Amino acid sequence: MIKLLMTWDIKPGHEAEYVEFIMREFGPAMVKMGLQPTDAWYTVYGEGPQVLAGGVTDTLQRMHEILSSEEWAKLEAELFTHVEHYRRRIVEATGGFQL
Repeated sequence: MIKLLMTWDIKPGHEAEYVEFIMREFGPAMVKMGLQPTDAWYTVYGEGPQVLAGGVTDTLQRMHEILSSEEWAKLEAELFTHVEHYRRRIVEATGGFQL
């Protein structure tokens, strides 16, 4: 399994719109594209990114297909209207919490 790890901070003043977008569009679109959500962590206190999210695919090739698609580009563009300090990386899924 291959895992996509994403981190970001929610832009101040975008909290309500962000939550609505994640629940109604981002999560369902990930599933539709074949990226199975695995993690969604929210940092309440301390250093580091405010949100860590992850999803898996069966193969690296499938992950690259999803991340290079027009649909993913549009989804990320919409996410960027609500978040800042976005980072993503692809790793081998090991199970449990990964950074």
